[in-house]
Amino acid sequence: MNAEFNTVFLNLKKIMMPYTPSLTVVEDEVNNLYLNTEYIMKNKKPLYFGGVKIGKSYVSYHLMPVYVFPELLNDISPELKKRMQGKSCFNFKKTEKDLLEELGILTKCGFEKYKEAGYID
Repeated sequence: MNAEFNTVFLNLKKIMMPYTPSLTVVEDEVNNLYLNTEYIMKNKKPLYFGGVKIGKSYVSYHLMPVYVFPELLNDISPELKKRMQGKSCFNFKKTEKDLLEELGILTKCGFEKYKEAGYID
């Protein structure tokens, strides 16, 4: 496993971990963290909150609230926007402290939006 990716994974995982008491930890492995809400959608599956995963070329940080509430992305920096792939995924190859701090704020805002919408107790 790429040592740098492992460090990036652990730093990204630290952003998600404070929210685990209110979420369902589906997977917590050395290369993958997967978190759901207890809210059941129309397709009878739980609503995804987010996760962190080590891939071949980067470490992915998935944050579903930015897909459900795209207005959360209105004020993100151009640097963080460059890390986006798709509508709710951010990719990193190295630890970038400023971007991780911004991602932490975005995650907190997303968590609060999910709570306000009733997706999290």
